[in-house]
Amino acid sequence: MLVGVPVGASMGLVSAGAFAFLGEGNFLAVMAQRIFSGMTSFTMLAIPFFILAGNLMNSGGITTRIFDFAQACCGHWPGGLGQVNILSSVIFSGMSGAAVADAAGLGVIEMKAMHDAGFDDTFSAGITAASSTIGPVIPPSIPFVVYASVTSVSVGSLFMAGFLPGLLMAVAMAIAVYFISKKRKYPVQPKMPWKLRIKYFWRALPSLFTVVIIIGGIWGGFFTPTEAATVACLYALILGGVVYKTMNGKELLEVIKTSILQSAKTLFIIAIANFLAYFLTHQRIPAMVIDGIMSLTNDPVVIKLLIIAILLILGCFVEGVAVILIATPVFLPIVNMMGMDLVQFGVVMILASMIGLLTPPVGMSLYAVCSISKVSLVDLSKTVLPYVLGIFIILLISMFWPPLSLIVPNLFM
Repeated sequence: MLVGVPVGASMGLVSAGAFAFLGEGNFLAVMAQRIFSGMTSFTMLAIPFFILAGNLMNSGGITTRIFDFAQACCGHWPGGLGQVNILSSVIFSGMSGAAVADAAGLGVIEMKAMHDAGFDDTFSAGITAASSTIGPVIPPSIPFVVYASVTSVSVGSLFMAGFLPGLLMAVAMAIAVYFISKKRKYPVQPKMPWKLRIKYFWRALPSLFTVVIIIGGIWGGFFTPTEAATVACLYALILGGVVYKTMNGKELLEVIKTSILQSAKTLFIIAIANFLAYFLTHQRIPAMVIDGIMSLTNDPVVIKLLIIAILLILGCFVEGVAVILIATPVFLPIVNMMGMDLVQFGVVMILASMIGLLTPPVGMSLYAVCSISKVSLVDLSKTVLPYVLGIFIILLISMFWPPLSLIVPNLFM
C-alpha cells in the first residue's frame, strides 16, 4: 500500500504469496473458491444497491433539498452551516449506508455553501469528512451488512443498534462545532420565518419519505434490508426522474457507471478479505491471538481495551470493510468467551472502522473530501481530531455499556 498498490490487491498478493510460501500447492484453487464463496450471500446484494441509491440521490436533486431543509431547521444555531452540515448527514444517513457517498455528494453542496458564507475551507472540509461517518452507523449501513454476513447476526437488529450511537456522534460533533465556531466567530444564518421553514419542509418531504420507506419497511417486516436497498433505488429514481425531473437518461447512465465502479471496488475488497480471513484461520492466527491476549491478562476490561487498540491500528492501514472481515473471525471467540452480545460488538467494530475513515494513511473519507476541496491531507487530518475524539468516547461507551447499542433492538426487534 505504501508504494500505491490498491488495498484489495495488496491483501490478495500477500495472502496468495504466503499460501504459496507455506507449501500449499492448491492455493490458487482455494483462493478462487474462497473469493467466490464469500460473495454468494444474499445479504451482500444490498451493498451495490445502497451505493446506487446514494448516487441516485446525489444526482437527482434529493441531497440539495435535504440541505435546504436542514438549513431552515438549524442554520441560525451557533455554528451555523456547520450544524446544518451535521443534520444533513444525519438525514442522508437514513437513505444511504456509504460514507463516501455522503462526503463526495452532499459534501460538495455543504462545502460550497460554507465557503460562500465565510467559513474557513479547512473547517468546512473537516466537519464534512467527520459527519460523513455518521452514515454507516445510522441505518441503513453497508458495514453492518458485511458484519452480518460474517456473524449471521440479524441485519435488522444491527441496523436498530446503530441508531443511538449514530445520534450521539451527531451530538458530539455539534458540540465541537459550537465551541470552535464561538471561538473563531463564524457567521450564523438569520433565523428563517416559520412560513419559509414549512415551505422547505414540504419541498423536502418526498426526499425525507425515503427514510420512512427504508427504516419503516425493515422495522415493520415488509421487506429485508436487501429488498429495502432495491426499493430505495427505485424510489430515488422516481423522485429524480419523474417528481423533481432533475435527472435525464444521460445522467442516469453516468450514475449507474459510477455505482458499478464503486461497487466493484468495494466487493473486490470484500472478496479478497474473505480469502485473507480464511488464510488467517487456516494458520490458526485467531487461536494464537486468543492465547496471546489471555497470557497477558484475564481482566475483561483490559481485554476490551486491547481489542479496541488493535481495531484502531488496523483501521489506519486497512479499509474499514476489510477490517470487519479480517478481525471479526479473530475476535469472535474472545467475544463469546466474555459473554458479549454480538450485536453490541458489531457496533464497536463499525465505530472503530469509522475512526479509520478519518485517520491516514488509508482514511477514505479524508481522501474523498480532499478530492473535492483545496485542503491538504495533512491539514484535514489535524482538523478532524476533535471529531475523532468524540467518536472514540462513544466507542468506549458502546464497548463498556451494552444498553447504548442494545436498547433499541430489544424494543423493536
